[in-house]
Amino acid sequence: MRRATISLALLAALAGLAALPLAARAGQSCEDKPLELQTVVKGMDLAQRTSRVLDESGAQVAFIARAGQDLSKYRLKYSHMAMVWRDQERGRWLVVHELNECGSASSALYNEGLGNFFLDDMYLYESQILVPAPEVQARLARVLASGTPRRLHDARYNMLSYAYSTQYQNSNQWVLETYAAASAAPGQVETRAEAQAWLKQAGFRPITVEIPALARLGARMFRANVAFDDHPTDRRMAGQIDTVTVDAVMRFLKQQDRQARELTVR
Repeated sequence: MRRATISLALLAALAGLAALPLAARAGQSCEDKPLELQTVVKGMDLAQRTSRVLDESGAQVAFIARAGQDLSKYRLKYSHMAMVWRDQERGRWLVVHELNECGSASSALYNEGLGNFFLDDMYLYESQILVPAPEVQARLARVLASGTPRRLHDARYNMLSYAYSTQYQNSNQWVLETYAAASAAPGQVETRAEAQAWLKQAGFRPITVEIPALARLGARMFRANVAFDDHPTDRRMAGQIDTVTVDAVMRFLKQQDRQARELTVR
């Protein structure tokens, strides 16, 4: 499929997804306050530098991650992952991802510009990009231009959702399950259960986050977007939370695609 044709198909398929307003606080507490000027300047600068790197990569579809919060105590760096695609007709990069809505227990899919992607109050102003092999990009583009990504989205959001349960979904999990649909034989993956079955067979392994009982209790009581009841009881009681993180997804993608190129924008 020619690149221009892919872009037109993506435009049509993604037209129904939400475009995030400049001051939106998806994934945050939805406090009614404007973004600080410094936050906007830093976010837009990172967006411009990321756009240049993507242009130079020659990609049409890639994976992108940001560091929206400090996860160093869990030995993690990036917090949120998305797919980014080149809109040839408009000459810009657009990000497709799942976002938690204002710290609630629900999420939605968004199709927005790089500027918005980096307008959260970032912990680190850098991004990580993974450029798949050309044939993988073509498969991702075909899936994004279909109804499969919407079917794989579950609005029941849990920041720490279990990697092999369909009870909840976090944003990195949606990216991973969409990748499964693109990698499997056509029509093999159309549901989350099918995506997770494919991922198990392909050898995906989540990263275990150690969360003690007191921290789990506090998170569950005071944060609507955190739950633990989808995790196996024995693992949960031991404080071992097997969830889908950016690190786990990136590691798996590189194992599956030896031609993938990893780029960091600082």
